[in-house]
Amino acid sequence: MEMLFTSTLTSTPKNTSTPTPTLPSLEFSIPSPTATTTTESPWRPPAYPVPWAPTSHDHFYFSRPIAAKDVKLPFTNYRYANVFFGDHVHTGMDIPADLRESVLAAGDGKVVWAGYGLYRGGISLDDPYGISVVIKHSFGYQGQPLFTVYAHLDETIVHAGDIVAAGDEIGLVGNTGESTGPHLHFEVRVGENDFFATRNPALWLAPPQGWGVLAGQIMSSGGRLLENESVYIHSRLDVENEDEEDEVWIAKSYTMEGINSDPYYQENFVLSDLPAGYYRVNIPYIWTVFTKVIEIRPGEVTYITFEGWKGINVTEPPKPEILFAPAP
Repeated sequence: MEMLFTSTLTSTPKNTSTPTPTLPSLEFSIPSPTATTTTESPWRPPAYPVPWAPTSHDHFYFSRPIAAKDVKLPFTNYRYANVFFGDHVHTGMDIPADLRESVLAAGDGKVVWAGYGLYRGGISLDDPYGISVVIKHSFGYQGQPLFTVYAHLDETIVHAGDIVAAGDEIGLVGNTGESTGPHLHFEVRVGENDFFATRNPALWLAPPQGWGVLAGQIMSSGGRLLENESVYIHSRLDVENEDEEDEVWIAKSYTMEGINSDPYYQENFVLSDLPAGYYRVNIPYIWTVFTKVIEIRPGEVTYITFEGWKGINVTEPPKPEILFAPAP
């Protein structure tokens, strides 16, 4: 389980000073991706080198905060913008991990928070984040600073003010704060170190090599974004072939209050860490199940839209100047 926050929460106290006006650009070195894994493999290949940006719109800038060779996908019900226990909205992703497993910095930067009290401010032992670390990174995105949050730790290895590099140990997995078992709660914040400045980490963490990401919009027939709708991704393309194993992934569309979509993708669902290949997507809508075969490309984002009775389409994200209005 994860932090229990309601949609009526007020803005969290700022823990950092005013960011510097300019941030250095990242240098990209991108090898040609190859698909080398299958859905049957329990082994997770190493991630693409960071920063990874197969298109000018992508920003897979961060390495994995938990080092593991086996597949450690985010908990299905605790992905970004999902709702659990009523109206509690999730502002990051939960990564399964063993108690006191090493937590690693996702990128170079400076520690700006270490300890209790990230949400409420001060030394608050009942803070829902528990023991946490925040890093302000030495690089930004489109002129905005980037922060990553590591919560529910058992203890921190670093202190505020420390300079860290990607892959440095910064803490140990724990169960502090509002949590029902050991795991890492990981957030990406853009622009400021604030509870309401989060983005979906699945669009910022470099995918494993040969794997990709599915993102898109789930809408009504009239084009209204639908909340908390299920998207089923099947490895079996032929629904009638019962001899073929069918592995199923489930994603849910965002609950949008207090949640931020990517300015380019304008997504309301994301499913990361899919081995490259073909999949059958099923989306139930008013007593009908719509189906589409899609291709997940290695190291890339596959984008789909569902618009009610118009069905599922593989397409490009909507043009920002038409559908996207940045927050004031």
